[in-house]
Amino acid sequence: MEQYKRLLDFNKTWAAEQLGVDESYFEVLAKDQKPDFLWIGCADSRVPAEDLTGSRPGEMFVHRNVANLVVHTDMNMLSVLQYAVEVLHVKHILVVGHYQCGGVRAAMTNNDFGLINKWLCNIKDVYDKHEAELEAIAEHGSRFDRLVELNVVEQVKNLSKTDIVQRAWKKNQPLHLHGWVYGMHDGILKPIIDMPPGTQVTGIYKYQFE
Repeated sequence: MEQYKRLLDFNKTWAAEQLGVDESYFEVLAKDQKPDFLWIGCADSRVPAEDLTGSRPGEMFVHRNVANLVVHTDMNMLSVLQYAVEVLHVKHILVVGHYQCGGVRAAMTNNDFGLINKWLCNIKDVYDKHEAELEAIAEHGSRFDRLVELNVVEQVKNLSKTDIVQRAWKKNQPLHLHGWVYGMHDGILKPIIDMPPGTQVTGIYKYQFE
Protein backbone atom coordinates (compact mmCIF):
# COMPACT_ATOMS: atom_id res chain seq x y z
CA MET A 1 0.00 0.00 0.00
CA GLU A 2 1.22 3.49 -0.85
CA GLN A 3 2.13 5.39 2.32
CA TYR A 4 -0.30 8.24 1.65
CA LYS A 5 -3.19 5.77 1.30
CA ARG A 6 -2.57 4.67 4.88
CA LEU A 7 -3.31 8.22 5.96
CA LEU A 8 -6.60 8.30 4.06
CA ASP A 9 -7.65 4.93 5.44
CA PHE A 10 -6.88 6.02 8.98
CA ASN A 11 -8.86 9.20 8.44
CA LYS A 12 -11.98 7.23 7.48
CA THR A 13 -11.60 5.04 10.55
CA TRP A 14 -11.06 8.05 12.79
CA ALA A 15 -14.10 9.89 11.41
CA ALA A 16 -16.29 6.84 11.94
CA GLU A 17 -15.04 6.49 15.52
CA GLN A 18 -15.90 10.11 16.30
CA LEU A 19 -19.42 9.65 14.97
CA GLY A 20 -19.73 6.45 16.99
CA VAL A 21 -19.09 8.41 20.16
CA ASP A 22 -21.07 11.53 19.21
CA GLU A 23 -23.33 11.71 16.15
CA SER A 24 -23.18 15.53 16.19
CA TYR A 25 -19.37 15.72 16.51
CA PHE A 26 -18.63 17.17 13.08
CA GLU A 27 -21.81 19.25 13.00
CA VAL A 28 -20.70 21.03 16.18
CA LEU A 29 -17.08 21.27 15.02
CA ALA A 30 -18.09 22.90 11.74
CA LYS A 31 -19.96 25.75 13.39
CA ASP A 32 -17.03 27.74 14.78
CA GLN A 33 -13.71 27.63 16.57
CA LYS A 34 -13.07 29.25 19.94
CA PRO A 35 -9.56 28.24 20.93
CA ASP A 36 -7.97 29.66 24.05
CA PHE A 37 -4.45 28.89 22.82
CA LEU A 38 -2.19 29.88 19.95
CA TRP A 39 0.71 27.44 19.58
CA ILE A 40 3.78 28.71 17.71
CA GLY A 41 5.91 25.63 17.36
CA CYS A 42 8.55 23.95 15.27
CA ALA A 43 7.66 22.21 12.03
CA ASP A 44 9.43 19.08 13.30
CA SER A 45 7.15 16.07 12.78
CA ARG A 46 8.01 14.71 16.24
CA VAL A 47 6.32 17.58 18.09
CA PRO A 48 2.51 17.32 17.55
CA ALA A 49 0.88 20.16 19.49
CA GLU A 50 -2.47 18.48 20.18
CA ASP A 51 -0.98 15.14 21.22
CA LEU A 52 1.51 16.69 23.65
CA THR A 53 -1.15 18.72 25.43
CA GLY A 54 -4.20 16.49 25.16
CA SER A 55 -6.04 19.17 23.20
CA ARG A 56 -9.09 18.38 21.12
CA PRO A 57 -9.95 19.88 17.72
CA GLY A 58 -11.05 23.48 18.18
CA GLU A 59 -9.03 24.06 21.36
CA MET A 60 -5.73 25.17 19.86
CA PHE A 61 -4.84 27.46 16.93
CA VAL A 62 -1.50 26.29 15.51
CA HIS A 63 1.31 27.92 13.56
CA ARG A 64 4.53 26.03 12.84
CA ASN A 65 7.80 26.91 11.16
CA VAL A 66 11.42 25.83 11.28
CA ALA A 67 12.71 26.38 14.84
CA ASN A 68 9.53 28.12 16.12
CA LEU A 69 10.61 31.63 15.16
CA VAL A 70 8.73 34.90 15.62
CA VAL A 71 10.16 37.04 12.84
CA HIS A 72 8.94 40.61 12.46
CA THR A 73 8.91 40.39 8.64
CA ASP A 74 7.12 37.03 8.47
CA MET A 75 3.68 37.97 7.17
CA ASN A 76 2.42 34.41 7.55
CA MET A 77 3.19 34.30 11.27
CA LEU A 78 1.98 37.89 11.79
CA SER A 79 -1.31 37.15 10.03
CA VAL A 80 -1.86 34.11 12.24
CA LEU A 81 -0.96 36.18 15.30
CA GLN A 82 -3.32 39.01 14.43
CA TYR A 83 -6.22 36.67 13.67
CA ALA A 84 -5.64 34.70 16.86
CA VAL A 85 -5.44 37.80 19.06
CA GLU A 86 -7.92 40.18 17.44
CA VAL A 87 -10.56 37.79 16.06
CA LEU A 88 -10.32 34.58 18.08
CA HIS A 89 -9.27 36.40 21.27
CA VAL A 90 -6.97 33.63 22.44
CA LYS A 91 -5.89 33.92 26.06
CA HIS A 92 -2.52 32.23 25.80
CA ILE A 93 0.24 32.23 23.19
CA LEU A 94 2.68 29.35 23.53
CA VAL A 95 6.07 29.49 21.82
CA VAL A 96 7.25 25.91 22.00
CA GLY A 97 10.74 24.81 21.02
CA HIS A 98 12.27 21.39 21.49
CA TYR A 99 15.63 19.94 22.34
CA GLN A 100 17.47 18.33 19.41
CA CYS A 101 16.01 20.93 17.04
CA GLY A 102 17.58 20.56 13.60
CA GLY A 103 17.17 24.24 12.80
CA VAL A 104 19.02 25.31 15.92
CA ARG A 105 21.70 22.69 15.31
CA ALA A 106 22.24 23.97 11.77
CA ALA A 107 22.40 27.58 12.95
CA MET A 108 25.24 26.68 15.32
CA THR A 109 27.49 25.79 12.39
CA ASN A 110 29.19 27.81 9.68
CA ASN A 111 27.84 25.53 6.97
CA ASP A 112 26.07 26.86 3.89
CA PHE A 113 22.56 25.39 3.64
CA GLY A 114 21.28 27.52 0.75
CA LEU A 115 18.01 29.42 0.96
CA ILE A 116 17.35 28.51 4.58
CA ASN A 117 20.51 30.42 5.57
CA LYS A 118 18.35 33.57 5.66
CA TRP A 119 15.90 31.98 8.09
CA LEU A 120 18.59 30.44 10.28
CA CYS A 121 20.26 33.85 10.58
CA ASN A 122 17.54 34.73 13.10
CA ILE A 123 18.86 31.97 15.37
CA LYS A 124 22.44 33.05 14.75
CA ASP A 125 21.38 36.48 16.02
CA VAL A 126 20.23 34.81 19.25
CA TYR A 127 23.59 33.05 19.53
CA ASP A 128 25.44 36.31 18.91
CA LYS A 129 23.38 38.12 21.56
CA HIS A 130 24.15 35.44 24.16
CA GLU A 131 27.61 34.47 22.89
CA ALA A 132 29.40 34.99 26.21
CA GLU A 133 27.02 32.65 28.06
CA LEU A 134 27.00 30.05 25.31
CA GLU A 135 30.76 29.99 24.71
CA ALA A 136 31.27 29.49 28.44
CA ILE A 137 29.48 26.12 28.14
CA ALA A 138 32.23 23.68 27.17
CA GLU A 139 30.13 20.63 26.41
CA HIS A 140 28.54 20.96 22.97
CA GLY A 141 25.32 19.14 23.84
CA SER A 142 24.67 21.38 26.82
CA ARG A 143 25.42 24.46 24.73
CA PHE A 144 23.00 23.19 22.09
CA ASP A 145 20.27 22.70 24.70
CA ARG A 146 20.86 26.17 26.11
CA LEU A 147 20.60 27.77 22.68
CA VAL A 148 17.26 26.00 22.18
CA GLU A 149 16.07 27.58 25.43
CA LEU A 150 17.46 31.03 24.65
CA ASN A 151 15.86 30.91 21.21
CA VAL A 152 12.46 30.37 22.85
CA VAL A 153 13.10 33.25 25.25
CA GLU A 154 13.95 35.62 22.41
CA GLN A 155 10.93 34.57 20.33
CA VAL A 156 8.58 35.28 23.24
CA LYS A 157 10.24 38.66 23.65
CA ASN A 158 9.72 39.23 19.93
CA LEU A 159 6.01 38.61 20.44
CA SER A 160 5.91 41.25 23.16
CA LYS A 161 7.54 43.74 20.77
CA THR A 162 4.71 43.47 18.22
CA ASP A 163 2.01 46.12 18.03
CA ILE A 164 -0.53 43.28 17.94
CA VAL A 165 0.34 42.02 21.42
CA GLN A 166 0.92 45.48 22.89
CA ARG A 167 -2.41 46.72 21.55
CA ALA A 168 -4.16 43.75 23.13
CA TRP A 169 -2.53 44.51 26.46
CA LYS A 170 -3.50 48.18 26.09
CA LYS A 171 -7.11 47.02 25.73
CA ASN A 172 -6.73 44.86 28.84
CA GLN A 173 -7.13 41.61 26.95
CA PRO A 174 -6.08 38.71 29.19
CA LEU A 175 -3.29 37.67 26.81
CA HIS A 176 -0.57 35.58 28.44
CA LEU A 177 2.72 34.75 26.65
CA HIS A 178 4.55 31.52 27.45
CA GLY A 179 7.83 29.98 26.30
CA TRP A 180 8.21 26.21 26.69
CA VAL A 181 10.73 23.61 25.54
CA TYR A 182 9.72 20.02 24.81
CA GLY A 183 12.08 17.24 25.85
CA MET A 184 12.42 14.58 23.17
CA HIS A 185 14.01 12.29 25.76
CA ASP A 186 11.20 12.41 28.33
CA GLY A 187 8.15 13.96 26.62
CA ILE A 188 7.91 16.78 29.17
CA LEU A 189 7.16 20.44 28.38
CA LYS A 190 9.50 22.70 30.37
CA PRO A 191 8.42 26.32 31.06
CA ILE A 192 11.25 28.75 30.24
CA ILE A 193 9.74 32.24 30.19
CA ASP A 194 6.41 33.75 31.17
CA MET A 195 4.89 37.14 30.32
CA PRO A 196 1.50 37.66 31.98
CA PRO A 197 -1.19 40.05 30.72
CA GLY A 198 -0.16 43.68 30.95
CA THR A 199 3.59 43.06 30.94
CA GLN A 200 5.29 46.41 30.43
CA VAL A 201 7.40 46.76 27.31
CA THR A 202 10.03 49.47 27.68
CA GLY A 203 12.46 51.39 25.52
CA ILE A 204 12.40 51.70 21.77
CA TYR A 205 10.07 48.69 21.36
CA LYS A 206 7.19 50.25 23.29
CA TYR A 207 4.33 51.57 21.12
CA GLN A 208 2.33 54.65 22.03
CA PHE A 209 -1.31 54.12 21.05
CA GLU A 210 -3.82 56.93 20.88
